Amino acid sequence: MSKTLGPVIAMGAITVVNQSVLNGEPLDWRIPLATGLAGVGFSLVERVSPLGAEILAWTALMSVLLTRMPPKYLPSPTESIIKWFDNVGKES
Repeated sequence: MSKTLGPVIAMGAITVVNQSVLNGEPLDWRIPLATGLAGVGFSLVERVSPLGAEILAWTALMSVLLTRMPPKYLPSPTESIIKWFDNVGKES
């Protein structure tokens, strides 16, 4: 298994959880499709430059954690998790 596949799958999973679970939006099926295509693309790039592809995959994962997607209305996954932890234990 390639070293870039884990971060790529994590990017897709984090994006889906942020959108659908934490913010109550419907599942966008383009995300799993794009995750699969990105996994194939990163594994091909990894054959040419293993270290470069791995660094790029981990950098992309950090970007996904800190960037709002889409920027107009959903908070970043980090913001969503912080908001969720703040509400744990509080009565609704």
